[in-house]
Amino acid sequence: MAWHLDILVMVTTCLIFFSISEQSSQSELLQQLRKQLEYPRQLEAWGSPSSDPCYTQPTAVLAVTCEENAIRELKIIGDRITKPPKFSGFSVPNVTLSEAFVLDSFVTTLARLTTLRVVILVSLGLWGPLPDKIHRLSSLEVLDLSSNFLYGSIPPKLSVMSKLHTVTLDGNYFNGSVPDWLDSFSNLTVLRLQSNQLKGSIPASIGKAAMLTELALAGNSISGDVPNLVNLNKLEMLDLRDNKLDGELPEMPTSVVTILLSKNSLKGEIPEQFGQLNRLQHLDVSFNFLVGSPPAELFALPNISYLNLAANMLSGSLLSSLTCSSTLGFVDLSTNRLTGDLPSCLNGNLNNKVVKFDGNCFRVDPAHQHEDKYCQQSHNGRGSKKDVGLVVTVVGILFVILVLSLLLMASNKRSCQKVLAEQQIQQKHTQDNLLSGMSSELLVNARCISQAVKLGTQIQPSYHIFSLEELKEATKSFERSAFLGEGAIGKLYKGRLENATLIAIRCLPLHQRYSIRNLKLRLDLLAKLRHPNLVCLLGHCIDSAVDESTVKRVFLVYEYVPGGTLSSYLSACSPDKTLKWCDRLQVLIAIAKAVHFLHTGIIPGSLSNRLKSSSILVDEHHTAKLSDYGLSIITEEIYRHEVIGQKEKYLQNDATEMENLEDDVCSFGYILLEVLMGPKLHEKGGPFILKDLVVSMSTLEERDQVVDPVIIGTCSQDSLSIVVSIMIKCLSIECSARPSMEEVLWNLQYAAQVQTMADSDQRSEVSSQAC
Repeated sequence: MAWHLDILVMVTTCLIFFSISEQSSQSELLQQLRKQLEYPRQLEAWGSPSSDPCYTQPTAVLAVTCEENAIRELKIIGDRITKPPKFSGFSVPNVTLSEAFVLDSFVTTLARLTTLRVVILVSLGLWGPLPDKIHRLSSLEVLDLSSNFLYGSIPPKLSVMSKLHTVTLDGNYFNGSVPDWLDSFSNLTVLRLQSNQLKGSIPASIGKAAMLTELALAGNSISGDVPNLVNLNKLEMLDLRDNKLDGELPEMPTSVVTILLSKNSLKGEIPEQFGQLNRLQHLDVSFNFLVGSPPAELFALPNISYLNLAANMLSGSLLSSLTCSSTLGFVDLSTNRLTGDLPSCLNGNLNNKVVKFDGNCFRVDPAHQHEDKYCQQSHNGRGSKKDVGLVVTVVGILFVILVLSLLLMASNKRSCQKVLAEQQIQQKHTQDNLLSGMSSELLVNARCISQAVKLGTQIQPSYHIFSLEELKEATKSFERSAFLGEGAIGKLYKGRLENATLIAIRCLPLHQRYSIRNLKLRLDLLAKLRHPNLVCLLGHCIDSAVDESTVKRVFLVYEYVPGGTLSSYLSACSPDKTLKWCDRLQVLIAIAKAVHFLHTGIIPGSLSNRLKSSSILVDEHHTAKLSDYGLSIITEEIYRHEVIGQKEKYLQNDATEMENLEDDVCSFGYILLEVLMGPKLHEKGGPFILKDLVVSMSTLEERDQVVDPVIIGTCSQDSLSIVVSIMIKCLSIECSARPSMEEVLWNLQYAAQVQTMADSDQRSEVSSQAC
């Protein structure tokens, strides 16, 4: 029996040794990856070589998931989101990883983690052609390399990865054609190749990828026909916007929920079969060359909520007896050649819908309609040729003007920068005009979520519907010790769930009555707003009447962020929380990213959010997150009154200024002002003249008197001037003169780079003096 015991001891020892050896090998590989990624701050948790990656605390930007001491998931979300105006395939300083980075070597190291099932490497500055050896990750199920600088063709060897079901390569520079081997993926459910430089046609073989639920190829240069997708019985989301597709609109699978085909050159009529897509919620075929009359059944689909047919060549009249679905919240028929009367169900004022119909020949609102003969030209071949000739002439003239403009811009660098900034402002203004008429009902019903939200969903906890009993248990029946504060928007409590997770609970009393279904739709939209710099909404609880006919209040459950608000960090009463200039810049960049996401990460964007320094939470590591965002979706009136109350103390009673209080860019300008002034802003103690402050900030002589002394001692004048300049633009009285959040974010990142270079020069000078 003794020898049996000896063998058992030896086997056990070998297994323990093998497990320890495997953990050590995995740790070494992660350290090697960290080195190849040039030590990004997101990987500081791997700083100790002896630490076990499987027990690293997951964060919003870093997660390592293990099973049986084997790494199954690797998720790293970087902050290299800046895209240069032109990328030629080489390293770009401070944008991509350095010239020393070799993507082939990085993938070789990554492939040695053979047990990986999920790889998410986003915004890390990876650059180069993606090597074929990526297929060595044979167990991979999810691959997300979005927002990097990958170019060339998509590796054919991906097709041998039989377990792969989600491929996301958005926001790169792939310039080959759409792969024609996608049907070889037996499990492919999500394919996202948006915002690349793909060309050629969409291969017919994609119609054989039977498991596909989401196909997103928007923002490329793909041409030709849309292939036959009818057999894709599980397809829910099709996004082919902003390409060069020029065939006829094909029939769609009955499972589809979202169809986005705008900004192409599609022709022909809208198929009658579209009127049978009972699951369809969101249809956008605007800016094409579609003709004929839209199917009447399209307006009555049981789930349709967003219908955009604008800027086509649709003609004929709509039935006076046209029926509209109760879920339909937005219809755009503008810039077509429709005639006759507008059906009663499309009267937005009577049916609480947003309906746009300018630029047609309807009998209503003649000031914004063409004469009948204009719309009759669509039936006249000669007239059509004249229109085409006119379009060609106009395009030719515009092309000549564009060439001359480019020549002029090339002669002066500053002039070029100014024109680019004006284009960004104009783009934002156009977007604001398109969205300005959208009601909260539209925000609820517009179901299409962009790549940014899909990414957020991957890196955030799952959403949960809580019961009132669970929240009472978490807060000990909302006792006084759990109470954190109260504002016009509702009370805030701190709680602890059964699994020891700390939460913050916002109680919103509803003054505007919603049905249960209506409120759930609004909460469904709010739940999809996920981003590393937004306080994560973990779930909700609806407190309704006994018969569920009305809702009394709703509880929003958020992650609990320890630390304090940006306002408390900037006040003189908390000297231990003083933020240096570099820290303030990082907080501003984080919040700018969050707001930029809210504007662009969902269709339509969330443009009026609760931007105040008191709603920005900063933890002990100076990581910033925006709270109380998107609440106007649920409590529009409360939100509006509180925002105006907050801003009145910063402004004189000027009607022109007060009109624009809800603009996020303007609100961000006030946050910039608070960050720059610190306690001095609060020392003003009452209304002050904003123009005087702007003038003081604009001159170097007076700036030192109004800027927080902490900043004066820790910042470079160049970095400070960039922030002051963007603040002045944000606070412009004219909305059209304000920058987009993308421009704000770019300027803040540039200011941070300038400050980093200044600090480096200062250290070098001190070092040389010491020598």
